[in-house]
Amino acid sequence: MTIHTPVDTHHERTSVLGNFVRRNFEPLILSVQVFVDLAVLLLACRLAGWTGQLLSGSEQLPSPDVYRQVWALVAAICLVTFHAFDMYSPVKSLLNMQEFKAVAKSTIVSFLVFWTVVILLQRTGAQSESLFYQVLQPLHDRIKFGVRLDHFSRLDVVLAFALILVLTTASRFASFKFIQTLHKRGIGNRNVLIYGAGETGRKLHRKFMLVPTLGLNFAGFVDDDEHRVGTLLDRSKVLGTYKDLEYLIGLHKVSEVFVALPECTEEHVVKVVAELERIGVKTHVVPRFYHLMSVRFRIENVDSIPLITRYDLRPSLVGLAVKRTLDMFVSSLVLLLGLPVFVIAGILIKRESPGPVFFVQRRVGKDGKPFKMIKFRTMHTNLSGDAPAPNSPFDPRITRIGRYLRRYSLDELPQFLNVLTGDMSVVGPRPEMQFIVDKYTPMERERLRAKPGITGLWQISYARQHAIHDNIDYDIYYIEHQSLLLDLVILALTFFAVAKGTGAY
Repeated sequence: MTIHTPVDTHHERTSVLGNFVRRNFEPLILSVQVFVDLAVLLLACRLAGWTGQLLSGSEQLPSPDVYRQVWALVAAICLVTFHAFDMYSPVKSLLNMQEFKAVAKSTIVSFLVFWTVVILLQRTGAQSESLFYQVLQPLHDRIKFGVRLDHFSRLDVVLAFALILVLTTASRFASFKFIQTLHKRGIGNRNVLIYGAGETGRKLHRKFMLVPTLGLNFAGFVDDDEHRVGTLLDRSKVLGTYKDLEYLIGLHKVSEVFVALPECTEEHVVKVVAELERIGVKTHVVPRFYHLMSVRFRIENVDSIPLITRYDLRPSLVGLAVKRTLDMFVSSLVLLLGLPVFVIAGILIKRESPGPVFFVQRRVGKDGKPFKMIKFRTMHTNLSGDAPAPNSPFDPRITRIGRYLRRYSLDELPQFLNVLTGDMSVVGPRPEMQFIVDKYTPMERERLRAKPGITGLWQISYARQHAIHDNIDYDIYYIEHQSLLLDLVILALTFFAVAKGTGAY
C-alpha cells in the first residue's frame, strides 16, 4: 500500500506568488500605474465636461461622439507625454519631488501638443488645396478625426487639463504613499548587500534603516578585511569577503549590491563591479567624491577624460522676485488668519509661567549673517537657552501650553514676522545656532547659500527626528533644485504634517 504525503498546495502557491511579486514588483506596479493614470485622465475629462456645462449655463448637452474623440485624444497625448517625462521610471527622487515636477511639466506640454495636433488634423476645402495641407494628406488619410474646432468648448479643454494637473498630482502622491506602505510591510522589497563596511558603507546602511520605505531588505555587509567577518556594525553583520560574494548572493537571494569603497583604488572597484556583473546582480557604486556629486553637476570631456562641472545656480532676478512674492503673500495671509491664535496663545503663556510671550534667539541666516528669530515661548524661562532642542513632548523644560503649541507647530507662527522683514523665507533650510555653524565643514556650509525657512524638505522627511546638521542632504537637494513648484509641494506636505500633529517631533 502506497502512502502519499499530503502537500500543502496553498502554501506552495502562496510562496510561488510571493517570489513572483518580489522579482517583478516594479514592472507590475508600473503597469498598474498606467491604468490608474488612464482612469484619472478620463475622470478629469468627464468632470471638465460637467463643470463646463454648469459654468456656461447651457442646458444642451455636448455631443457624446465629439467629446469621446476629444477626450480619447487628450488621454493618448497625456500618456505619451507622461512616458516622455520619465513618469514610468522605477527610479524615485528624494521624497519623489521630481515626479511632482514632471506632472506639471508634462501637463503643460500635453496641453500645447493637443492644440497643435487638433489644428493639424483640421481639414477644410480651402486649406486642403494649400501645399502645407497636401504634405499632411497622408496623416489625414491615416487618422480619421472628424471633430472641428467649433464642435467643442475651449473652456472644457482648459478645465480638463487643469483637473488633470490636480488629480494626477493627487493620484501620484497617493500611489507613492501606497507603495511606501507596501515596502514598509515588506511587500515587494529587494534583498541587498553593501560591499564595504567602512564609514561610507555604514552611512549608507543608516540611510536604509532610517527610510524603511525604500523597499530594501538589508542582508548584511561584505568587506575586504577578513578580521571584520562575523562582527556586528550598527546591529548588522559582516557576512564575508570578496571570495564569498557568489555564495552570499545565492544564499540571501540578493538582487542588488551597493559598492561603497570610495577610499579604494579604481582598479579594485572595477574588479568588484566586474565580478558582480559576472554573477548577474544589479550594481550601484558610491563614487569617490560623492559629496561633490550631492550638488547638481554635468559631465564634460577633454578628449577622453571626463570632467565633473558644477552648474552655476545663481538664482535669476525673476526667480528671486517670485519667491519673495510668495513669501509676502503666505506670511501676510497666515499672520492675518492667525491673529486670534496670537492673542489666545499670549494669554495662556503668560498665565502658565512667568516670562515673555516670545522667545527670541540669535540664529545664522543666509551667507552666515546673524538675525533674531522669534517664536512663542514653549519652555520655562529658567530652563531655555542655547541647549539642544527638545525631541520629546515629555521634556521637563516644556510647559503644558508649550507642548500643545509644539505639537501643531503653532510656536513657529511668529517666524512669519521674520519672513516679512526678509530675514527668513517660508521654505528653506532651518536656521541653526551660531555654535553649531562654527563647527560646520565646507560641505555643511552649503546650507548657508539659501535664506533660512520656516519649513523645508527636512521637516517633512523621515529624518525629522534627527539633528539638522546630520541630514544636510535634504537642504542641499532643496538649494540645488529650488523652484516655485517645489516650494508649493513642500508647503502642501507641511500642511498635512501639521494637521496630523507630526510637525514638532
